[in-house]
Amino acid sequence: MSLPKDLYYTEEHEWVKKEEGKVRIGITDFAQDELGDIVFVELPEVGDQVEADEPFGSVESVKTVSELYAPVSGKVVEINKELEDSPEFVNESPYDKAWMVVVEPSNPSDVDQLLSAEQYEEAINQDE
Repeated sequence: MSLPKDLYYTEEHEWVKKEEGKVRIGITDFAQDELGDIVFVELPEVGDQVEADEPFGSVESVKTVSELYAPVSGKVVEINKELEDSPEFVNESPYDKAWMVVVEPSNPSDVDQLLSAEQYEEAINQDE
């Protein structure tokens, strides 16, 4: 399982990458592996507000539909439109091609409350 050390993580299996006043969000390698083949991704619109710990979209796999939870509150400034036609990117490249949204956080320090790679790995190992 791939777990980049420079990212932040949530217990709901989202990853967060800090980028100059914004954060890029996707789902982890662990999450896509648990879900199986992703067939559809539903994302918010640019300009939408997201609330921390609230659903902002969903991913549908051949097995189930799983909600995506916002790791931080803020405004959606970009969405990954490629996922509309290529939801398989989530399985193939969860940290690169399959980022989902870019959010301008209303409180940038919220990111610092998220899990480190080590803490996330510990959390998923406890669940098994």
